[in-house]
Amino acid sequence: MGVIFPTIEQCKRGRSVANVEKMSVAVTPQQAALMREAVEAGEYATASEIVREAMRDWLAKRELRHDDVRRLRRLWDEGKASGRPEPVDFDVLRKEARRELTEASRNGR
Repeated sequence: MGVIFPTIEQCKRGRSVANVEKMSVAVTPQQAALMREAVEAGEYATASEIVREAMRDWLAKRELRHDDVRRLRRLWDEGKASGRPEPVDFDVLRKEARRELTEASRNGR
């Protein structure tokens, strides 16, 4: 995915923010106050910068969700391809899991 919202560093390296689309976004009074405080404190240059950062964070989170879905689909397909399920003795499974957990904690994992 290409860069949609340039960072300050990208702007310093010559990327222009001139190619933007203005959009009206509604926020709560509390959100607006927090944004103004952040700008006044010098954390951000403008409210638009805050929104661009929020969009970058949202896009990263969205991509992670898509990765999770792809991973689950792959694991599902692997499970189906592994053949018919066999009966499991849950007492044995529990003991093995506890043993592995104990070993992992001893090894600092």
